[in-house]
This record gives sequence, C-alpha cells and structure tokens, in this order.
Amino acid sequence: MTEIQSTTNSTPAMPTPASLKPPVRPAISQASQWGRVSEDGTVFLNAPEGEVEVGQYAAGTPHEGLTFYARKYDDLVVEIDVIQTRLTEGKTSADAAVQVVKKVRDTLAKRSFVGDIATLEARCTEVEALIEEKRANERARKAAQKENARAARLLLVEEAEKMSDSGSWKSTTERYTAIVEEWKTLPRVDRSAEQELWKRLSNARTSFDKRRRAHFHELDAVRKDAMSAKRDLITRAQAAAGTTDAKAGIKKFKDLMEDWKRAPRGSRADEDKLWKRFKAAQDEFYDKLKASEAAEEEKLVPNVPLKEELAVKIEALLPVDLKNLKNQKSQFRELQIAWEKIGEVPKKERAKLDSRVKRVEDAFRVVEETKWTKSNPEALARAEDTANAFSDGLIKYERQLEQAQAKGDTKTAAQLEESIRSLRALLGAVESTAADLNS
Repeated sequence: MTEIQSTTNSTPAMPTPASLKPPVRPAISQASQWGRVSEDGTVFLNAPEGEVEVGQYAAGTPHEGLTFYARKYDDLVVEIDVIQTRLTEGKTSADAAVQVVKKVRDTLAKRSFVGDIATLEARCTEVEALIEEKRANERARKAAQKENARAARLLLVEEAEKMSDSGSWKSTTERYTAIVEEWKTLPRVDRSAEQELWKRLSNARTSFDKRRRAHFHELDAVRKDAMSAKRDLITRAQAAAGTTDAKAGIKKFKDLMEDWKRAPRGSRADEDKLWKRFKAAQDEFYDKLKASEAAEEEKLVPNVPLKEELAVKIEALLPVDLKNLKNQKSQFRELQIAWEKIGEVPKKERAKLDSRVKRVEDAFRVVEETKWTKSNPEALARAEDTANAFSDGLIKYERQLEQAQAKGDTKTAAQLEESIRSLRALLGAVESTAADLNS
C-alpha cells in the first residue's frame, strides 16, 4: 500500500512515535489504486469493507472525477498534518486537536472521498496518542503549578502569622501590604485551598491591625494628657515669670521643672513646641532676675572703697599684743560696727574683703585662746604647732608667688602677696603668744 505524503513541513517541538509517518497523498495517476469511476460517472472507493459508492461525477472525464474525490482525501491529510505540527510545537490545545481528529474520523466514516482509509485512521490514532500525552503533560504541569502556588502562599501565610505579634508598626504594615501584592501575582489554581489560606493570612493581618490601632489609640490618649498637663505648666510658668520675689520665683520654677520632667511625653514635634514656650517663660523670669540683681549690685559699688579703707585700719591692729589685748579688741569692735554700717558690697568683692577681716578675727581668737590657756602645759605645744603650720604655709605661698611672678601672672601674684602679709601677721601673733607662754 502506497503512503500518502503530507504537504506540511514543520520541526516538531516534542518527539512523536516512530510509527507516526504522514501518508503520501495519491498522485492523480495513483488515484485508481483507491477507487474507480464507472461509465455512468459513479465514483467508487476501495474501502476495507469492500467497494463503496462515494458519489457521481459527470462533468468531465473519469480521471477528473477520480481526481476530484482524491483531493477531498488530501484535504483530510492536510488537516491531520497541521494539527500534528501544532501539537508538537505547543501551538494548540488538546481540546482543539480532539475536535480536528473527530472531524476527520467523521468524514472517514462517511466515505465521501478516494484515498487510503487505513493509513489515515492510523494517523488519527497516533495523533490521539499525542493528544493524550499533551493532556498528561498539562495535568502534570497544572499539578506542579498548583503545588508551587500552594507552597508560595503557605510561606506568605506563615510569615504573616509570625508578624501578627510584632511591635514594629511601620515596617510590619509595609510588609503586610507587600505580602498581599505578592499574593495577587501568584497563579489561581485551587480556589478552595486559596480561600482557606487567605482566611489565615487575613486573620493574622486583622490581629496585627487591631493591636496597632489600640497602641496608637493609647499613644494618642497619652499625647493628649501630656499636652494638657504641659499646657497647664506653661500657664503657671508664664504667671510665675512676673513675680518680683526672687526667692519665691526660683523655688517656683524649680518645682515647675520637676513637674515638667514627671509629666507624660507627647510626640517629638509637640514636645519641642511646648518646651519652647515653657523655656521662654523661664528665661523671662531669670533675665529679669539677673537684671534686678545687676542693678542692686551696681548700687553697692560705692561701698567697696569704704570697706577697703576700713580693712586697712582693721589689719593695722595686727599683730595682736597679749598685753594690750583689751584695748586692741575694743578698737576692733568699733571698726566692726563701722564695717556693718557701710552695708554690703558686690558679690565679686565680698569674699575678698570679708576674708581680710576674718584673718584679723582669727588672730584675736588665737591670742584670746592663748591667754585662756596660758597656764595649760599643752598650750605651748599647740602654739608652737600652730606657728609651725603658719610657717610652712608661708613658705608655700612664697614659692607660689615666685612662680606667679616668673609667669607674669600679676593678678595671682597680688593675691598671694596679700595672703603672705596676713599669714605673717598671724605668725607674728602666734610667735608672740608662744613667747609669752615661755616667759
């Protein structure tokens, strides 16, 4: 039996069975192998079951009639060739190929052509095998796709469930959004399984959202409380800024500052704005206080030369003479009364002037103690120890004075010279006392 040759040339995308060979279409000269035309124009087909009448052809020669019905067979072969090529190249679906094979088989069953029935039926069977193979591959592909999609969705669900207890509100919210977008890109292959997994993902996200809303609702309540408390502190600070009582104002602002620290905190932006207002009230009070103190200090400046003059007179009482103690002490008291009458001096001068007077007070106290303890055997030892201490201190000051003079530090040198004068006076008093105790 002669094979029918397909007119379609293609490169298969998938292997075909070795037996699947396209039949050779009968040449016009070979059409008589598969049929004949009677003298009255009746065309017969040599079918497997015997000779079958397929139609009439009276418009031309018997050869032309036979060729006409042979071309119908060629058309069926072309359809099988085309669907085979499209199947192997993956350019058609199994269902579409089934329809083509069914059409060819139905036409074969009608016996309305001239050609090799057995070979074309074998071709149909082999194409059906390709269709089943394609369907099997498609089922495997869909099963793999389904499993991959399920696994990908499950990973997203498990991640979403782990994040439901997260406290990283911003980053977690962004990740949930990304998970939903990624979910949408996955293939939809199993509706029921997807719905179950989506329910788990949705529940996890809902749980997180409830916690996030509760958290920020609480923060909002705290922020409102903080705003209210600190606005009240600002009002109190603004009222305190106008006080003229320095001591009371300082205490008031100290207490307000402690209250501010204990108050709840709001948002960073709110805190900055409220603090600026509170600080402005505080600065207003302390600026006024500094200005007032500066004005008061200025009023005391004239007292400085008066006390400096008096300090010189007080220091002139040194050394204290034990024999003339009563008279010197009386003069010292009169000078102290005059000192008090002068009043205060600016703070920067106060300590220096007061220390000059105190040195004289110390000298009188030492002499009085000496007089009181003159009969005490231990008094002499104490006087000598005191004299030694003053002497050591004097040596120390003199060394520091030399260093200050070498550096050109006139201010420090002047202070040291004054300290040395005072210490020498004290040393002289103590040495005098020690001499009296030895006499």
